[in-house]
Amino acid sequence: MTNPFEPASFPVHPIEPRATSWRLRTRTLEFKSLPMWMGIVNVTPDSFSDGGRYATTDEAVEHALQLADEGADILDIGGESTRPYSEVVGEQEELDRVVPVVEKLISQTDVPISVDTSKSKVARAAMAAGAEIINDITGLEGDPEMINVVVETEAGVCAMHMQGTPQTMQDNPQYDDLIGEIRNYLATRRHVLLSAGVDLERICLDPGIGFGKTHEHNLTLAAHCGDFHSLGCPLLVGHSRKGFLAKIVGDSQADRSAATVGVALALARQGVQVIRVHEVRPAREAVLAFAAVGGLA
Repeated sequence: MTNPFEPASFPVHPIEPRATSWRLRTRTLEFKSLPMWMGIVNVTPDSFSDGGRYATTDEAVEHALQLADEGADILDIGGESTRPYSEVVGEQEELDRVVPVVEKLISQTDVPISVDTSKSKVARAAMAAGAEIINDITGLEGDPEMINVVVETEAGVCAMHMQGTPQTMQDNPQYDDLIGEIRNYLATRRHVLLSAGVDLERICLDPGIGFGKTHEHNLTLAAHCGDFHSLGCPLLVGHSRKGFLAKIVGDSQADRSAATVGVALALARQGVQVIRVHEVRPAREAVLAFAAVGGLA
């Protein structure tokens, strides 16, 4: 079987100086040599990997607490699937999915809570319930009120790159200069946030693997995430279980767990500060072992 992934074609570049902290609403995360882990909690019936498994409040809370026990440093709660061609969820439905989970988790864990949303009312309600981070796949462009929510609540914020929308992003993604165009977009969103009054220390950036990118784009992007350290913000990368991993291993039916861990090692070696995964324990333990034998040197 021919493996479409050729590591030799993606040389390792020296890591640029990295952001060493991320200020959230009530606390600050300090980054050392190892990445922090963001555990994914999808309170949805239709997410591409685990849709429906944690669709009730109690199921989602139980899963989030399990991820915390496995070593999650952040819990990312989402009430709307952003897989390709997903359907848009109404504001009230997303509120009903997300806010009760945040409210219950706040009383049961000290792990900071992130809300994965592009709706300002959902973000504001989640912050009022005790969440710390707004994780917006639209780069805070989808809702003009979102930046005001960040400023007013002093939340930590992650702005992601996406070409198109979840409903259109995989139709025909094209770039003349993949890394340069994504860097320019993230730099622009950082400037917009700064101009609105968001402190630099609160901003995190995500190059958006799988969002408006072909298989080849995803491979190149995963191999060059370290290039974005030059933007001066922490990096958050979410590659977990995505379709490009099945193509790497040459099996469309693979569960992608092992491939997720493999790419996590590459991201850790590039100094990515936050890695977003469905399963925390295997990725975290693999990186610990990798570091222990000099893999991050």
